[in-house]
Amino acid sequence: MNYPIYINGEWVSTQDTISVVDKYSGEVFATVCSSSPLEVDSAVTAAVKAFKSRTLSPYQRYQILAKASSLIMERSDDLALTISREAGKVYRDAKTEVMRAAQVFLIAAEEAKRISGEMIPVEAAPGSENRLAYTIRVPIGVVCAISPFNFPFNLVTHKIAPALAAGNTVVLKPASATPISAINLCRILEEAGLPPGYLNLVIGSGNEVGDLLLNDERINFYTFTGSPKVGKKIMSTIGLRKSTMELGSNSVTIVHKDADLAKAATLCSRMPFVNAGQVCISIQRLLIHQDIYEQFADKLAEETRKLILGNPLDPQTDIGPMISEAEAIRAEAWVTAALKGGASLICGGKRNGALFEPTILTNVKSDMKVVCEEIFAPVVSLIPYKEFDEAIEIANNSHYGLQAGIFTSSIDIATEATRKLEVGGVIINDTSLYRADQAPYGGIKESGIGREGPKYAIQEMTESKLVVYNL
Repeated sequence: MNYPIYINGEWVSTQDTISVVDKYSGEVFATVCSSSPLEVDSAVTAAVKAFKSRTLSPYQRYQILAKASSLIMERSDDLALTISREAGKVYRDAKTEVMRAAQVFLIAAEEAKRISGEMIPVEAAPGSENRLAYTIRVPIGVVCAISPFNFPFNLVTHKIAPALAAGNTVVLKPASATPISAINLCRILEEAGLPPGYLNLVIGSGNEVGDLLLNDERINFYTFTGSPKVGKKIMSTIGLRKSTMELGSNSVTIVHKDADLAKAATLCSRMPFVNAGQVCISIQRLLIHQDIYEQFADKLAEETRKLILGNPLDPQTDIGPMISEAEAIRAEAWVTAALKGGASLICGGKRNGALFEPTILTNVKSDMKVVCEEIFAPVVSLIPYKEFDEAIEIANNSHYGLQAGIFTSSIDIATEATRKLEVGGVIINDTSLYRADQAPYGGIKESGIGREGPKYAIQEMTESKLVVYNL
């Protein structure tokens, strides 16, 4: 099947196409039309025209987004199947992703009715006694959304739903490896009543389509999820235009000596390997107090060995393939380099095509790629520590800072972690992987700037305008 792109409310076919591969079988199961400079220009032009028309009131935005949420829930099985095939995600996890996206649309719908400014007490300033001032929040304009492969439906939703709720228009460029989920979302919003031009879809490589979008000065805001390298390129290209960047991480979870070990081991044996480890907040570094290190490592390995690697459409499967064999080969090379450098393998480490076994390493060093870079694969490194201050120092020894988890029964330790960990979010008695879609989500350092979550994304995607009356 060949899928067209979506521009100004019309489905547009082009001569050039991109193949979409089933990530488990390796077979091409669909093609999508790719965008030339003409289609990219048309998409931005349509978004500009729609924004200037300002045809949608806040309540109308609410109605459209709420309807989209309902349609997503009605079609959740088919949408999840598409995610499993094009992203290699285990079906039950794909279904969870779809249901989360439905909630994001519903939250964004409600937030569309709550956008407001504030009163400013300028009358308190000498000479302004007869003045009245307040702020309003206004849409920022045309939003360019560039989304990744690992959550091809929900992360697109996290960009589109708040942008539309805020009254903006959107040009969307999804990952070329997983474009069909984005196409399905465009169809849903079209059916929900979104007017032409409010959402436009272009597909192509970052070097071609992406660069055209970055250099189009009619675009007012960029929301991107991906690597720090690409994020830096975007920032250097767009200049003073605003953006939200959700970038990489080598997230840490700490297991202190007073933790509930059974709970910690159960969660930590699953969360480094969800979606084959291809999650920004996946546990990559697991810091364990030396008093419980051996016991915890044994329990973790026992639980990890139970995980089933295979076909993501098989209900028994826990871990599906990585996004490509090339990425699995890269992860294998990083693990091999760590082993040659003195690391030890507790379990896993083997690759079969794009399938990579859930892997636990120990005796790692801080300068190994499996530790200091984002591996984005089902690999976790165990690191012992003596004192809690040492754990904080190890955790912060990173150019990333997205999220961290800590297991402890001590409120003092939890509070210290909250204050000292250099991350955008600290999760107590859970892993770094936890995320609630309505909460603010984002990092510091090279993990990015700005926050996602509908309420917080709307703040990013609107401008504050001051209004003063001289009475």
